[in-house]
Amino acid sequence: MAAKETIISPSLLSCDFSRLADELKALEEAGLKWVHLDVMDGKFVPNITFGPPVIKSMRKECNLFFDCHLMIEQPERYIDEFADAGADLICIHAESTNHLERVVAAIAEKGVKPAIALNPATPLESIKYLIPQLYMVLIMSVNPGFGGQKYIPFCTQKVRDLKAMIKEQNADTLIQLDGGVTMDNCRELVEAGADVLVSGSAFFKYPPYAERHKLFLKTCAG
Repeated sequence: MAAKETIISPSLLSCDFSRLADELKALEEAGLKWVHLDVMDGKFVPNITFGPPVIKSMRKECNLFFDCHLMIEQPERYIDEFADAGADLICIHAESTNHLERVVAAIAEKGVKPAIALNPATPLESIKYLIPQLYMVLIMSVNPGFGGQKYIPFCTQKVRDLKAMIKEQNADTLIQLDGGVTMDNCRELVEAGADVLVSGSAFFKYPPYAERHKLFLKTCAG
């Protein structure tokens, strides 16, 4: 059983974009605290989604914690814009920049919580020395860029290894998991050490959101 309540961060890519403001308000009214914003540039990943102007407009519609996941090349070019748009957390990919620590520091300097995402095959060693500076590490459990993919099984052990690394450094860094998270595997992922679970279609396709949220939390807690 988890020591603290798991955070569910629904991936907005799976919502009804024709009713974006209503969807945000519905999440908030359902008791959700976080929402996951996937930003894709068509280069780091094949798809293109949205950027700071859309996030800025969404910020006016709710008080949700904006968990902003940048799947873009050279994210250092846009840290100011995403921070000013209202991101509460900015997560950059370790694979997307040559100067990872510099970008993490730049995020923190803007008063935004810094996080790093790792693709499935990227080793944890690449961020070992940055853990004390990070609010969160995102373990991608599918290859980024597309929704609806199946969970990659070895990522569970990767979460365990990251949890041990965080404890070894006496840090309080959160672990987020994104990709193929469902009601069938969420408890196992929390038991492995995940604190925050991103869920797209497995969340939005099962309204009402309040009931789905409660079911996720109950399942995670065992």
